[in-house]
Amino acid sequence: MEREGRAVGAASGELVTIGEFARLSRLSAKALRRYDELGLLRPALVDPVNGYRYYDPGQVEGARLVAWLRRIGMPLNRIGRVVALDAGAAAVEIRAYWARVEAETAARRDLAMYLVDHLSAEGRTMSRMPDNAENTGSSGSAGAVALAIRCAALTDIGVVRTANQDAAFAGPRLLAVADGFGEGGAEASAAAIEALKPSAWGRDGALSAADLLNALEDTADSAARAVRDAVAPCAAPDGSGTTLTAMLWTGSRLGLVHIGDSRAYLLRGGELFRITHDHSLVQSMIDDGSLSPEEASSHPGPALLLKALAGEARPASVAVACRADVRLQEVLAGDRYLLCSDGLSAVVDAADLRAAVVAADDPQEAVRRLAGLAREAGGPDNVACVVADVVVEE
Repeated sequence: MEREGRAVGAASGELVTIGEFARLSRLSAKALRRYDELGLLRPALVDPVNGYRYYDPGQVEGARLVAWLRRIGMPLNRIGRVVALDAGAAAVEIRAYWARVEAETAARRDLAMYLVDHLSAEGRTMSRMPDNAENTGSSGSAGAVALAIRCAALTDIGVVRTANQDAAFAGPRLLAVADGFGEGGAEASAAAIEALKPSAWGRDGALSAADLLNALEDTADSAARAVRDAVAPCAAPDGSGTTLTAMLWTGSRLGLVHIGDSRAYLLRGGELFRITHDHSLVQSMIDDGSLSPEEASSHPGPALLLKALAGEARPASVAVACRADVRLQEVLAGDRYLLCSDGLSAVVDAADLRAAVVAADDPQEAVRRLAGLAREAGGPDNVACVVADVVVEE
């Protein structure tokens, strides 16, 4: 009897055995059997008597693609979607996957660098501490200046849209903007911000850096669960969700929670700095040099998010991850922060954005100016913005 792995008989034409196909595709016979069971890579013929698998040489290119995608770590369920696409769409999907990997790696790198800095500073402090020093439990020096934030929030439906799916909140302990999308976008953005409020309002006094990082992780997880619950009643919950950019004030630091393409900016010393990184396909193309920032402003492709808070199942056209970036932001008296959805940042020139933030006397005037600029630029999208000033507490 012919064993699996030997050449197929002449009656079978050009089909090759699983052993030969494994050699051509660089996939093991074991992997080929598993991919057959999963429906990812079916053989052209299965012998009805002995169950041996035979493959068409024309399947080699697709099998090699599966092997390469596994090599970059892509999950099997996503590989199944990629191999079913035409070449152009598959390229977009692979780029989106790898951009997400790089975004998550960057977030882990930022956390690692924070831990290095934090532990190094702690080590220096301990080395300078005299043997008879007492632990007073104070989080700052006796002469530390007490700071507070003054803030304002505004949302605007814009000129083109018929519904407002953006949400914004500004309070003494929480600043947040969220940009909803899909059928349940309005519910998602509102739920994400509402989930942050207990964490923000329930804290008394300044948190340590370690406690704040843990609180931010918990807050981000709460927001993700709230969004999933909010969009669950939708006909297509996996197509609904929201971005989220939020800052929690502890009295000495701001903790940042960020996912999607809403943004946070810092105005310090007359210069406006963007302190978040967009989780979008266009941003990934800027990062790898495929697009210049100038070209990105007129990129014709869809605004594909690589990360967002969304329903449980996420098709290729929506977000593929929901883990938010979290980090700490040291503050100085005189800082001014701007949080906004892409309904503002995508349509208003950076120079005009800076000019409006600089010129406003207070946060309330600033948010009115910014919403007005978006409308003057055509108002194609909803706008959410928050402006907050760090001031010496009276």
